Amino acid sequence: MVELAKNFIGKECLIYAFDSSHQITGVIKEVTDGAILVEKAGTLEAINLDFVFRIREMPLNKKGKKKSVILD
Repeated sequence: MVELAKNFIGKECLIYAFDSSHQITGVIKEVTDGAILVEKAGTLEAINLDFVFRIREMPLNKKGKKKSVILD
């Protein structure tokens, strides 16, 4: 998971943890052996990789803007 998460460094992503109700949105700044460092609204947040089951790049609409509704 660490090697896969490194592909998303510098990109705005949706990070799914625990179950589908725990979703974190932010820019991935750093990936270490046990955690992901995410910047969200100017603050940094560390997320334990043991609880992450999906990382997805923020989807864009046809005009290149963030989608307002994301249905998974």
